[in-house]
Amino acid sequence: MKDVTLDIPTYEDMLSAHERIKPHIRRTEVLTSPYLDEMSGAQLFFKCENFQVPGAFKVRGATNAVFGLNDDQAAKGVATHSSGNHASCLSYAAMRRGIPCNVVMPRTAPQAKKDAVRRYGGVITECDPSTTSREATFAEVEAKTGGDFVHPYNDPRVIAGQGTCSKEFIEQTDGLDMVVAPIGGGGMISGTCLTLSKLAPDCQIIAAEPEQADDAYRSFKAGYIIADDAPKTIADGLLVPLKERTWHFVSNYVSEIYTATEVEIVDAMKLTWKHLRIVMEPSCAVPLAIVLKNPDAFKNKRVGIVVTGGNVDLDKLPWTL
Repeated sequence: MKDVTLDIPTYEDMLSAHERIKPHIRRTEVLTSPYLDEMSGAQLFFKCENFQVPGAFKVRGATNAVFGLNDDQAAKGVATHSSGNHASCLSYAAMRRGIPCNVVMPRTAPQAKKDAVRRYGGVITECDPSTTSREATFAEVEAKTGGDFVHPYNDPRVIAGQGTCSKEFIEQTDGLDMVVAPIGGGGMISGTCLTLSKLAPDCQIIAAEPEQADDAYRSFKAGYIIADDAPKTIADGLLVPLKERTWHFVSNYVSEIYTATEVEIVDAMKLTWKHLRIVMEPSCAVPLAIVLKNPDAFKNKRVGIVVTGGNVDLDKLPWTL
């Protein structure tokens, strides 16, 4: 039953989203690595959302929101604020529908992500690298453009879209004991909770977070949302705080949140590049980092890891700086 107070999406909303977005997204591959299995003591399955055309899972939620608009709403376009991947994915979805897209991005966002937004026709307004500046700047852009606000994660359409990833994941692996995904604002984790609580209720949902941006971890332990305004971590996709809708899913369905240091994140990123031979960004390395850091929690389990994106500046790889 839908929570009308918060407008929490349902499993049926996720199923509808999957049908809506199928023509516009990829059913991404699942990769395995005997070496990483041996190293972790678990059987690992990597769902490669970095293989999406815009390079990130967020194309699922963005596409669901864009193609769910009626013609009158769509004519005004869409608008959002984002550190990068949601901005590029929303721009991509808007381009597919032929409507305008305006995005607010921190001026410190990776150049590769800014380039992607512009490549898909998005118009960027830059802001200071803090949640306060991002939201204030966005209010000005929204008032000027009148576009439909598609929040990066605290949006029922977005959460329903992100939930389609776990539906595919379970179907592609014949079941998992655990699914691990990065957590920032909580869109992917919320979608994972939405789907697995219905489709695979015995599957544990684990969130992975940078130690230097651990507000979700502290919120989880405290029992209420704790928001940091401007955390600093190499995992630039995980800088934003939980909101009320994503907190609903985190507080009700997540089994545990583990954190990783900056060094552990970079080491896991290098391992994945080397042994899976795929391009991934630092935010996506956090799940493998926490699996390797906490072997007893994952030993002998079938563990699904969501590789959430692969948009990196190849001239500024973390191990070359």
